[in-house]
Amino acid sequence: MTKIHTDPLIQELVDSYEDWFLPGKWPYKGEMTKKLWPYTKLFSPIKVNKMTIKNRIVMAPMGNITMCEETGRPNEQMIQYLVERAKGGVGLITTGLIPVSFGVDPSIIEPGDRTYFPRIDTGRSCFSGWRQLAQGVHAHGAKIFIQLTPGLGRVGNPQCLVNDLKLPVSASWNPNFYMGEVPCRPLCDREIKKIVKMAGQAAADAKECGLDGVYLHGHEGYLLDQLTNSAFNRRKLGRYADTQQFGIDLIEEIRERVGPDYPIMYRIDLTTALNETYGDKMLETDMKKFVNGRTIHDTVDFMKNLVKAGVDMFDVDLGCYDNWWLAHMPNMMPPACFAAVSRFVKEEFAKDGVVSNAGLPVPIVEVGKLNYPDVAEQVLRDGSADMVMLGRPLLADEDWANKAYAGDVADIRPCIGCQEGCVSEFVKGGHPTCAVNPRTAYECQMPKELPTPKVKKRVCVIGGGPAGTLTAMTAAERGHDVTLVEKTGQLGGQIVPGCKPGIKFDIELYLDWLQLQARKLEGKSKNFRVLYNTEANAQWVADQDFDSVVVAIGADPIKFPLPGSETNRTVTATQLLLNPSLLEGVEKVAIIGGGDVGCECAYWLRKEHNKDVSVVEMLPAFMESTVTANRGNLIHYLGRAGVPLLNCTRAVGIRPEGLDVVRNVHKSVPDPYMTWHPVLPENVPNPLEKKIKVEEQEETIPADLIVFAAGLKPRDELFFQLQAMNAAPEVQMIGDVVKPGRVLEATQAANRVGRAL
Repeated sequence: MTKIHTDPLIQELVDSYEDWFLPGKWPYKGEMTKKLWPYTKLFSPIKVNKMTIKNRIVMAPMGNITMCEETGRPNEQMIQYLVERAKGGVGLITTGLIPVSFGVDPSIIEPGDRTYFPRIDTGRSCFSGWRQLAQGVHAHGAKIFIQLTPGLGRVGNPQCLVNDLKLPVSASWNPNFYMGEVPCRPLCDREIKKIVKMAGQAAADAKECGLDGVYLHGHEGYLLDQLTNSAFNRRKLGRYADTQQFGIDLIEEIRERVGPDYPIMYRIDLTTALNETYGDKMLETDMKKFVNGRTIHDTVDFMKNLVKAGVDMFDVDLGCYDNWWLAHMPNMMPPACFAAVSRFVKEEFAKDGVVSNAGLPVPIVEVGKLNYPDVAEQVLRDGSADMVMLGRPLLADEDWANKAYAGDVADIRPCIGCQEGCVSEFVKGGHPTCAVNPRTAYECQMPKELPTPKVKKRVCVIGGGPAGTLTAMTAAERGHDVTLVEKTGQLGGQIVPGCKPGIKFDIELYLDWLQLQARKLEGKSKNFRVLYNTEANAQWVADQDFDSVVVAIGADPIKFPLPGSETNRTVTATQLLLNPSLLEGVEKVAIIGGGDVGCECAYWLRKEHNKDVSVVEMLPAFMESTVTANRGNLIHYLGRAGVPLLNCTRAVGIRPEGLDVVRNVHKSVPDPYMTWHPVLPENVPNPLEKKIKVEEQEETIPADLIVFAAGLKPRDELFFQLQAMNAAPEVQMIGDVVKPGRVLEATQAANRVGRAL
C-alpha cells in the first residue's frame, strides 16, 4: 500500500485548526483591540527592488471578476473599487487574477468568445483603463501590482467541454475540480512556451501602463501550480517534466522584458496539504493521483531558484481547491492561521542568506486571517513576516489601514468570514462585494457621503437586526428623525444566537461593532433613538403618525410537528444557542436540518459541550447552499470529530429513546463528508453525475434532546396589518421579513432603503 508522506509542521497546523478556539489552544486572539498601538511595524516603509512601499499592508488579490468591459478594459467600477482601498491607506494594492493564456486555456472563455476577467493582452483597447487605475492608486501614495495567471487548468469551468468541445487543460491527465468525471488533458510543451511568451508581453505592457510590478499567481492548484507541483505534474518527458521549469521560465522571460529594476512578486503554497488533510482517504478517491505533491522543503528549494531567476518577494500560504478552506480562509479558521508558514520560509531564507538580484533580503508576506490590527502588528514584531496581506478585511472596511494608524480600531467594520459577497457572488455570476459593506464594488455608484433628503421625515424602523439597525442608522445620518424599535434588550437579531459558537468569533466582533455604532449615533444625534424591550403592534404604530415605517422584524425558526413530540425534549437551535442551560442532563442530541445553523450547532455541541450529536438532512448534501470554503471546513472537521452526518434521511417521529428517521442506505447515496469537490449550483447540470437510487430503512437515533434547525419563515404579519390600516404614507418591509437570507441581503437592503427614504 502506498505510504502517504506528511510534513510534521503542516500536519500539526492542520490538526490544530480543529479546536484552536478552545481556551489556551492558540497564540493569537481574534479581537479588535489596540494593545500594541501605535503600530510602528505595520506603518514602516519597506524596499522591494528599487521601489519603496510606504507601509507593510498589502491588499490581497480580491477579485475584479466581471468588473470590466467586453474588451477586458478595466471599467470605472473596478478602478474605483481598488482606488478606494489605496485611499484607505494600503501600501501595496494587488489586482485580482488577470489571465495571459487566452487561446490555450479554454476554461477562461465563455460562449461568444467573452470572458469575465479583465485583460491586458488585448492591446491599446484596454490600456487606458490600466493607466487610469495606476494613476488613481498613485494619487493616494500607494503602489499597485498586476496579478498575472497562466490560467485555471483543472480548477477552471468544465463547461468548455460542452460549449467548445474542448477538454480543460492541466499539467497531466487530472480530474476537473468541479466535475471529477471530466478529464483535463496535459498541455504540450509548445503550448506552455506560448504562455511563457504571453506572460512576458503582459508584464511589459503592465510596466508601460504605469503599474508598479507584476505578481505571479502560482498557488492553490491553479495552472501555474499544476505545472510546478508534482501533485499535478506527473510528466515523464519534455522540458516541463521538471516541475520547477515553468515557473523559472516565466520569471526569466518577464525579467528579460521588464528589466532588472521592476519588482516581481510570486504567490506560492508551501504545500497543498492534501496528504495532511485527508490522509489515507487520498487513496480511496480521485485524489489518489495527487499524493506525491511538493513537500515544504521542495517548495523552499524552488523558491530559492525563483529568486535567482528574478523574484523579489513572495507571499506564502497553504492548500489548494481540493481543501479549499485552507487557501480561502473562512470564519472558522484562526487568526494568523499561517504565521508558522511564513516564519518557516523566513528562517530557511535567513539560514541560507537568500537575497534578491537587487542585493536585498526577500520580503515574505503573510496571509490568512490578519483582520485584527494587534495580530497583524504582532506577527511583524515576532519576525514571522515582513508584510501582511489583507483581502476580505479591506472589503469589509476600505479604511482599515487609516483607522488602524489612527488607533480607531473599535470603528473598523469587521469581516465576518462568510465569503458570501467576496466569493459566492462571482461564483454565481455576480461580481465580488461584501456582506457587511454594501458599498464594496459599488463605490462608483454610491458616494460615501450620504445624500441629504429633500424632505425630512419621521421614520419608524421596527426590528433591530442588521437590516433594521443599518436602515435606521443610514436614514438618521441623512437627517431623518428615526425611531428604532427592538423587542429585546439588545440589537443584532439572528446574529445574537449566531455568534455563540466559538468558531463564530468574527460574527461576535461584527455584533459588537454594530451595537457600538448604534450607541455612538444615539449619543451624538438628537434625531436617532432606540426603544429597547418594546414590541410594536399595528395600532401603536398607526397612533404615532410616522411618515414612513420599515418592518424588519426578521423570521421565526421552523419547528414542524412530528408524531410523539411530547415524549422528548425539543427546542430550536436558536433557543438552545441563547440558553445552553437547556442542555442540563442531556448526553445525546439529534439535530434536524443540515444547513449552516444545524452543522454549526452540532460542532458547538460536540466541541464546546462534549455531547454526542447526530445531524439529519433530507438532501444529498449538507450545507448545500454554503460557500465552498466554509462548507468544506466545517464538514471536514465534523467528520474528524466523529459527528454522524446522515444525508438522504428524513425525520418521521419522536419517541423517548430518540428520533425516528427513514434513511436511504443505498450505496449510490453520496459521501456526506466529501469536500474535495464542491456542490454545484442548481443551474449547472452535471450530465455525468450518477443518479441516486433508493433503498430505505427505518432507524431510531438515540437522543435526549431534539433540535430543530430546519430553516426560517418570514414574520410578515405586522407588515400586512400596517399596510391594510394605511398606518403611514409609506410602509415597507426588508430583510428576512421579505425572504430569510444572509447578512449580505440584510445590509444591501438596509443601504438601499436607508438611502432612498
